[in-house]
Amino acid sequence: MDIVAGIDDAVLTRLDGAHLAVEGENMTVARYRALAKRLGYDPVVLDGAFSDLRVVKSASEIDALRRAAHVTDLAFAEALKMMAPGVTEMEVALCLESAMRLNGAEGASFTTIVASGPRGAMPHGVASQKPLASGELVTLDFGAVVDGYHADMTRTVAIGQVGAEERRLYEAVLEAQVASLAAVGPGITGREVDQVAREVLAKHGLEKNFTHSLGHGTGLVIHEEPRLSQKSDTLLRPGMIVTIEPGVYLPGFTGLRIEDLALVTADGHEVLSKSPKEFMAL
Repeated sequence: MDIVAGIDDAVLTRLDGAHLAVEGENMTVARYRALAKRLGYDPVVLDGAFSDLRVVKSASEIDALRRAAHVTDLAFAEALKMMAPGVTEMEVALCLESAMRLNGAEGASFTTIVASGPRGAMPHGVASQKPLASGELVTLDFGAVVDGYHADMTRTVAIGQVGAEERRLYEAVLEAQVASLAAVGPGITGREVDQVAREVLAKHGLEKNFTHSLGHGTGLVIHEEPRLSQKSDTLLRPGMIVTIEPGVYLPGFTGLRIEDLALVTADGHEVLSKSPKEFMAL
């Protein structure tokens, strides 16, 4: 392994007459222009060239993601011990991130989401200074990075006793999550898995409150192929690792999401997220 001052400098010195190609989805315009100026020509842009290579994980990659999911589970267990009325969302996020680092993570997979009460209606409601309050649902979406690989899990818990409507919403999302997770296996498309969740939520009159896709692949970056969405015709194959994360969001009232990380196997799937997901009141 070489230690270098800058990755671009190291690459340019090793070209030895070869033509440079770059990943368009991971290259800023400013960096591209700087490279072109130094090279004297425009590098070739390869859109999606490497994402296809990453879509099916090797045994070592699966091991890293399994360990990342385990560290994520450990962090959730720690957060449950300290969540109570008056504790702020930010304090919960710091607990999760600290627990992940103390258990071997290199860091968080993305900005930790902790969204309580009405803020739960924001699918990407990152932690704020809002205190948790009795009678609210709290959505926690987070993940650990281990050996460069990104885990992703969401759990929603209640602080004290919530109302009948919150409980109804929770059971509907859990039903959709369990059903769509059960559908994961080789030969099914991302669109078909996504549709399973939507059909369950439609039965509960909540299909319009599910405003994002069902899931995505993860690995060296948090969002990779394959996509599990209404537009995805990608066939799932053994070795793919995907999230299954239906949610419902009612602005001004509440929202929630439940998410597992799953490995597609030859005969179905393996759930890497082990944390309990049945309704839990703290």
